[in-house]
Amino acid sequence: MKRTFVVGGISAGLLASALVASPAQAGDEVPSVILANTNLAAQQVAKFWYGEHKANLIGATPYDVETKVVAKHVSTGGPAADSKPGVIPAIGDEKKSTSKSKNVNLPKTSGKVFFIGADGDPHWCTGTSIQAQYRNLVATAGSCVYDTQSNGATLDKWVFIPGYYQGKTPWGIYVGKQGFTHYDFDVYEDGDRDYAFVTVYNGVIPTSAGFDKDYESKPYPTKRAAEREKAKLAADKTTGWSWLKIEEVIDYDRVKPQHSPESEHVGGVTYEAWHKFNSNTAFDDVDKAAATGTGYVDSNDVGQAEWQDALAGENVEGNVYLSEDKRTLGYTKPKEGGGFTYHLRSFWVNYDLDYKVVGKVLSIGLKDVGRLGDNVGGQGLAYNQKIGKPVFVFGYPSGSHPDGNYAFSGKTLKWAYGKTFAASASSIKAQELIGIKSSFTGEGALGSSWLLNYKSNRRLGLLNGVTIGVSDTDKNNRYDTSVSPYFDGETYGVYSVAKNLWSGRIV
Repeated sequence: MKRTFVVGGISAGLLASALVASPAQAGDEVPSVILANTNLAAQQVAKFWYGEHKANLIGATPYDVETKVVAKHVSTGGPAADSKPGVIPAIGDEKKSTSKSKNVNLPKTSGKVFFIGADGDPHWCTGTSIQAQYRNLVATAGSCVYDTQSNGATLDKWVFIPGYYQGKTPWGIYVGKQGFTHYDFDVYEDGDRDYAFVTVYNGVIPTSAGFDKDYESKPYPTKRAAEREKAKLAADKTTGWSWLKIEEVIDYDRVKPQHSPESEHVGGVTYEAWHKFNSNTAFDDVDKAAATGTGYVDSNDVGQAEWQDALAGENVEGNVYLSEDKRTLGYTKPKEGGGFTYHLRSFWVNYDLDYKVVGKVLSIGLKDVGRLGDNVGGQGLAYNQKIGKPVFVFGYPSGSHPDGNYAFSGKTLKWAYGKTFAASASSIKAQELIGIKSSFTGEGALGSSWLLNYKSNRRLGLLNGVTIGVSDTDKNNRYDTSVSPYFDGETYGVYSVAKNLWSGRIV
């Protein structure tokens, strides 16, 4: 994936929309990666996830990066504001609401981020829609965009699906266009900066379930070459493969009759050469003794179509036939009261095989369903906030606690609530974190949104963190703490580069 750096934190064209606060930027650079830079590329990504009857979505597993923080490494410490507190209001939440809700209504903005990991398999994290000028921005953990296990390469086929549930995409699939993170995370994998903002194209849904279309590759001279082609197609699957297999194909132009069973020579003699070779050939003695009539057969009686039928196994009375072991070629001639076989010549038919890849392609049409923020809204952003404020955490935790208790399936959105506290975790290179008491397990919860001032009736609040790790701090073999980077002015600086960039539609 192409990686660029935006110098100065906020580009010149975006300065007018920046807040009065002037956040610092490490190195004054915001790393950026292109995820899908053309409409065609984005269409192929969407079709990949809709393909194979959504097997990729259903079969995806939680992203297995190191999210477990050793208990002794969670300690009080030191995030601190680097400028004045700032707030970006949520989409549709510009006016304050006086109504209250006793229930915790889950936000429509939360969903799953899907991608292909370095292992080539489909995985997922949690993400959330966040306010932006073009209503096209997703926030998640930086390690759910940048592959820290492969020298910072970008995770492939990146999409966001708000409200995802067991293969369902209620508001469509939103293909990632460009990702942004902090310089220190991109270069040093600094856990204090483990967050990312991704612009996404308009959402798409399939116009139909699709239909299967036959596919057949060109013939390959060796099975190994066909297997390479099959593997290449299976790894791509941009249009959704129903199935793929390799079939043998007889190359009729490369058939060699051999007198000796021990011959290993293959290819070279065509039907015409065989025809000339066998014309007016005498029978073997045994065959001649059994025959009535002349004892000779002119190979002019055998046409090329019959020759090919024989090679294809078409043993029809009165035509050329090929024995079951595909080695002895003969000609059946009927007589009154029965039939008998004249052998033109007993020989080994040493034929050449080619190999082709066949299968079916699931053809998918896509329909535009509009911008992410218009469909599900977008959370606001809060930075440089005081520690100790209550937040809701929304995510898709999955997996078990250290004691083996399988607490969460990852199938549905869950929530936790509590006040933030200062923390550090040297095991993930983080000294300026915030924590919350939570029973979330690490798998799947990566990227969960931490929402300050969450209004349940509006399902909106202010994004004030994303989960990057969990810990069992009291050592009872149950996770009890989740941690997030502290959102400060530098976080706002990364967000500011992404929030005013247009994505557009892919169909």
